Amino acid sequence: MTTVEICVSDVPTALVAEAAGADRLELCADLGQGGTTPSLGTVEVALRTLRAADLRVMIRPRGGDFRVSEIEQQVMLADIAALRALPNPHGITVGVVIGALTPNDNLDLVVLRDLIEAAGPLPVTVHKAFDEVDDQLAAIDEVIDLGADAVLTSGAAATALTGAARIAALRQRAGDRLRVIAAGGIRSHNVRQVLAETGVREVHLRAPVRRDGREATDGDEVSRLVTAVRG
Repeated sequence: MTTVEICVSDVPTALVAEAAGADRLELCADLGQGGTTPSLGTVEVALRTLRAADLRVMIRPRGGDFRVSEIEQQVMLADIAALRALPNPHGITVGVVIGALTPNDNLDLVVLRDLIEAAGPLPVTVHKAFDEVDDQLAAIDEVIDLGADAVLTSGAAATALTGAARIAALRQRAGDRLRVIAAGGIRSHNVRQVLAETGVREVHLRAPVRRDGREATDGDEVSRLVTAVRG
């Protein structure tokens, strides 16, 4: 079965995506900056209200590049600790989404190792900072060695379709050792093509729509996409 992960920015959009059939939600703040750590209150209320969808929480203290200073690393570690301490009354699967690069755009293995250790039993996804790395095939092995569970990628391309050949190579390299999640420009009209060309079984997308002057989640598009991958 294909897993559908929807990126959401608050509890209302999370509930819309869950009701539309999303399997997993990535909860972020400041999506205009590529996603940053949501407030503790937002995560706590999400855990109280979600019933079926799994949850991944972005741990990223700011927008911009993916270099992590010592102070920012301390903030990320504190955020992970705070997340782990939150009540999870419905027992949904909760994980974290992280990334860190060196000044040379390699994975910052020191920072990532500390963050993954802090996450403990929580599933860990390495986010699209991975797409800034030149040698992604070697980086896949590094992510596996670190103990992460998944990596999010468009194959270092603008969209998953454009990067489909690279994503397929990454999936083949990872095998059963790591889940590769395709992202970038995925919609209900092209998701089957993405799945066919990459061989992945997980897709990630935003489904934005403007309502009442603000961005919301398009539940109809999520439903169409879920139907497409289940059909």
